[in-house]
Amino acid sequence: MPHSNRTPIDLAVIGGSGLYNFPGLENTARHVVDTPYGAASGDVVLGDFAGKRVAFLARHGESHTLPPHRVNYRANLWALHSLGARRVIGVNAVGGIRGDMGPRVIVVPDQLIDYTHGRYTSYCDVDGAEVKHIDFSEPYTESLRLQLLAAARAAGIAVIGGGCYGATQGPRLETRAEIARMKRDGCDLVGMTGMPEAALARELALEYACLALVANFAAGCGDEAEISIEEIFAHLAAATAEVPRILAAMLKS
Repeated sequence: MPHSNRTPIDLAVIGGSGLYNFPGLENTARHVVDTPYGAASGDVVLGDFAGKRVAFLARHGESHTLPPHRVNYRANLWALHSLGARRVIGVNAVGGIRGDMGPRVIVVPDQLIDYTHGRYTSYCDVDGAEVKHIDFSEPYTESLRLQLLAAARAAGIAVIGGGCYGATQGPRLETRAEIARMKRDGCDLVGMTGMPEAALARELALEYACLALVANFAAGCGDEAEISIEEIFAHLAAATAEVPRILAAMLKS
């Protein structure tokens, strides 16, 4: 496990599509972290926010150069942990499957199903590493989820608590048949970056929760015949603007 004597970080934020820097982060310093798993998605930016120490990392790189299946999730979590992070919020762009989870809605899910393949899913995937069988019954840290929900209420921002996140491979969007299957499986949201990030955080004993920003209805779930990438990023920008307010309220509490 990584170890650090650095000043503790109050919160680490992993930004998804549309969140490539953290608004309001002051007195910043950039850190390039060497990890046993290769390079992280980019520099970790440390700074002050809402009176606390916050670390930020853009999951896809600051210029969105990394597709979901090429993100080095192991290096990202390892880098944050080695700098002193113990609580991590993953901000994820998602599609809505459930009827009340349409564009611009913000969700704090409590379950997930992993449909990804071919990714490095564990720190055990290294010769000589200790094999650990983590309990993943509840994939997100409940106390951190509740803090996010309470913070949103305090900030006057509507957020849905609960729901199942289905993680797909990407970078393509899903077919109508795939979404229909996911709906039958019990998924309420679909995204491409929720796993293995959540499981890796658990292996490192990090508190971890997901802040899911709905960019569009998934295939066959809305009125649109075709999903517009331009509309996705417009909806995403609107939802992303609420993220600093939620996190500020959480840190101030």
